[in-house]
Amino acid sequence: MTNDDEMAFEMALIRRAAAVEVLLRRLLDHRPLSGEIVRPERLMAAMRHGVLNGGKRLRPFLVMESAALFSADGEAALRVAAALECVHCYSLIHDDLPAMDDDDLRRGQPTVHKAFDEATAILAGDALLTLAFDIIAGEATMLPAERRVALVLALTRAAGAGGMVGGQKLDLEAEQTPPDEAGIIRLQAMKTGALIRFACEAGAIIAGASSEDRERLAEFGSAIGLAFQLADDLLDLTADASQMGKATGKDAAAGKGTLVALHGANWARSQLHGLVDQAHALLEPYGDHAALLKQAATFVATRNS
Repeated sequence: MTNDDEMAFEMALIRRAAAVEVLLRRLLDHRPLSGEIVRPERLMAAMRHGVLNGGKRLRPFLVMESAALFSADGEAALRVAAALECVHCYSLIHDDLPAMDDDDLRRGQPTVHKAFDEATAILAGDALLTLAFDIIAGEATMLPAERRVALVLALTRAAGAGGMVGGQKLDLEAEQTPPDEAGIIRLQAMKTGALIRFACEAGAIIAGASSEDRERLAEFGSAIGLAFQLADDLLDLTADASQMGKATGKDAAAGKGTLVALHGANWARSQLHGLVDQAHALLEPYGDHAALLKQAATFVATRNS
């Protein structure tokens, strides 16, 4: 990626993040929606703390850019992107709990259970997960009903027992019984990769694209999801907490196996290069329209935080 490409991508990422941030602030307002009774202020404050705390908003970016690939409705894509970010942030709030990864720092700020308390953090995560499906199913997401249903179904599969939540359970079990290489790949495809895969596939669903396009975008998401986790494991070994905005070196301390620990940093960098090539090749049929998504793949593999 040239300097000009890198700058164009970073500016696009910032623009998309800003748009998502504006919508999330509106969605996390204290005023109840039709059918709600009241939104407790401390709960809403905890939800806002867990969501409106910076971050690159990579998953929302992937939703919006994959939708743009097919000239899909931008407002609908923005709402689906915000819904996905609610799921992602709920998972971070719960992962940080003492019963899970027991982290005190997230994106350079106290985690929700530290800023509030454990019970409030659990409820904030629960509410964000529920809100995500409210956003997609709501009439303000102006898509045909069958597309909204398809999005809800795809997100539940990516986020639930056979996806992200199941991956977190496997990750906890890995502290007691380190998995083999196949087990590590499966765990990471679930815990980290499933939501990234959904982010890319969602654009095709929003657009009503063909099943072939949907599968191609899903495969692209799988490739960059694995690259994201490989890069994260590499950074966990080489970066410091101030650079990452969270604790580092925790997987090694907990005795969890990673592909980087199994094969070394040089192997990981070689694999990252191959995954970027694979991701770029999957987007070749879309020509220049896929430029930003290709740059996203490169960014995922080469990021330093």
